[in-house]
Parts: sequence; C-alpha cells; structure tokens
Amino acid sequence: MKTALFYKNPKTLLNKGSGFLSDYTHSLNPYTGCSFACSYCYVRQMPVSLFREQPWGTWVDIKQEAATLLRKELQRAKAKGKVTIFMSSATDPYQPIEQKEEVTRSLLKVMAEEPPDFLLVQTRSPLVRRDIDLLQLLQDRVRVSMTVETDLDDIRKHFSPQAPPIQARLKTLQLLAEAGIPTQATIAPVLPSSEAFAHRLRPLVNRVCLDDFYMGDGSGGQRTKKLGIASLYEALGKPEWYEPTAYQLVYERLLRVFDAEEVYVSQKGFAP
Repeated sequence: MKTALFYKNPKTLLNKGSGFLSDYTHSLNPYTGCSFACSYCYVRQMPVSLFREQPWGTWVDIKQEAATLLRKELQRAKAKGKVTIFMSSATDPYQPIEQKEEVTRSLLKVMAEEPPDFLLVQTRSPLVRRDIDLLQLLQDRVRVSMTVETDLDDIRKHFSPQAPPIQARLKTLQLLAEAGIPTQATIAPVLPSSEAFAHRLRPLVNRVCLDDFYMGDGSGGQRTKKLGIASLYEALGKPEWYEPTAYQLVYERLLRVFDAEEVYVSQKGFAP
C-alpha cells in the first residue's frame, strides 16, 4: 500500500503528558500518522484520525525543522524543571519513512546534546538499531520499549500485516542489550501467543511490560471495541484472548520465567 506523504511545519513538538502518560512531563511525536496501520491501534479512534479524509495508515505527516524546534522547546522546558519524554504516543518514531527522512534521528541528536531527565522510546521497528550510537550517549536516561505483542508471526500478520516481523524485533532487543542500552519487551496489546513466549524473551531482557486494550487504550476498551477487533480474534477461533482476563494467562507464564519485579503491568511498565 502506497503511503501519502505530507510535509508540515508544526508550531510545537512537546505536548504535556496527561492521562495514561501522566508520569511524563511531555510526549513527543516525530510524525503524525503511522504507516504500520495496526488494526487495533487506539489512535484510529482519536480526532487526528477521525477528522482526516484518508484512512488511518495510508498517510503520514512529516514534521519539518523538527530538531530546531525541539532544541528551543527542550531548553525552555528544562529551565522550568525536570523533563521526562515519551516518544511516541500516537505514531511509531521508526516507521518506514524514518529511514529516509530521519526526523527521529535528528531529535535524538538534540536530546543527546540537551539530555532530558528521561526518554522512553516506544517502537515496534528494528530500525531503532540504526540509532544505537545516539542512544548510547543518553546512557541510563533512556529506555527502548520494543512492542512484541506475540511470539507467533502468523498471529502478527493477522492483526498487523504491515508491521515488522516478530523475529526481527527480538533480534533488535538482543542488539540493543549487547550495546548496553536499557530495554524492555512490551506485550501490548495481548495477542494470542505460545507457552514458549516468556522463554524466548528471557535471554533478551530483564524487564517486560504487559498491557491490553482494557487497560491501555485510554477508554477502558471502548475505543478498541469500536474498531471491531473482537471479530479478528473470532476469525482465529480464539475469542477468549480478547477477554479482559486474557492478560493474566500471559502474566502467569511470565512469572514462571521472570522475577516478579521484572514484570510490569500497564501504566507502571511505561513510567520513567
């Protein structure tokens, strides 16, 4: 599917952290829109998507002069106190167009020079490995949170066919860890997975975050319900995985392999 690209000049980049991200002073989105087009993405039910003529996943706004703007905003914010940044809340900072445009990389360069107190990089893309050099400069002020919602790639293809393969994400977690970059695996949302999932994560990370539609979409699961996601679980013959209790199964499997303090649930797992 071809993605329509639009070049925009935003007036601001740092947004006040609120709601699910209230543990952060700011959120930061290098792009508007996301070509990974995951079927379950809660942003589909937000104004940024609903008031757009094109379907979610078919367009991306590229924020021009983003680094210059961030430098000014970051200096201002740091002068007022502690700055913690969640990147990103409504797009993937490493979606395919980042390979060419390097907006996210330009923002990381600024943050390497003007470090926030903490930066969480939330992505599902192996492209993040390209920026290991900059992430290393942030040392313990950064954590890369890699979405790995299942260990079964056929399940991933069913729900998000345009997203990167699971094995490539697991390999990226390994490379980040070897480079000394703090990481976590984020099972969000909870898609059907195998009993071996926890064992596959164990050599790669010492921190796992678990979240589902009901805890994580900002509306108790109502945004997701409007997307008709339940039918995708039913098509697989796995409707039980859509229930609010499904995460508990994965949580119990994780606790057989990880220590309790290494497994976080929902908002606590994303906190600085």
